[in-house]
Amino acid sequence: MAAGKAHRGGHGATGGGGEGRPPAPVANARSGAPAAPRPRPSRRGRNVALFVPVAVVWVMLDLAVKAWFNQFPAGTVVVGPLAGLVRFRVAHNTGGAWGMFGDATIVLGVLSLAVCAGLLGYVLLSRRATAGEALGAALVFAGGLGNAVDRFTLGYVVDFIDPVFIDFPTFNVADIGVTCGFVIFFAALFLRAHREEAEAR
Repeated sequence: MAAGKAHRGGHGATGGGGEGRPPAPVANARSGAPAAPRPRPSRRGRNVALFVPVAVVWVMLDLAVKAWFNQFPAGTVVVGPLAGLVRFRVAHNTGGAWGMFGDATIVLGVLSLAVCAGLLGYVLLSRRATAGEALGAALVFAGGLGNAVDRFTLGYVVDFIDPVFIDFPTFNVADIGVTCGFVIFFAALFLRAHREEAEAR
């Protein structure tokens, strides 16, 4: 009788009690041990995740709008003037702003691609670049790429935003991206340098 009880007790100890087995994860959770912290995404990963969608959306917007305006002959005023400020007039630009570098469209296209490659490399490789720098670089990249596509496929850049209240060159969505992007990029670069200098003191 005692032997039987001992047998049953031993069976329960080895089979039901689970002695000798490694503790289950639930036991660790009940012990109150702190959970391992989730790894934070790298700064480069965050910058790429910001850079790619902004660049893609801006390039697509630029090319779509220019394709629509390019169905009209050069010199056509499609809309405006609006409030005496701006009109939408189609222009084929084979050079740069204010007629500079006329008929140098291929050279300017190559330069645009070189700048785009440099900005892409900066975002991919820099461990210190901030989100502001990535955003500015994305806009400049998209604008440069959009105009380069025009230069290599059409032989000219399609411009259509024509200010009428000042003497200013006609421009397009890509140019807006390049201008705003450079401002954002260098402002973010200056702020980061200022912060790092303050932290080093």
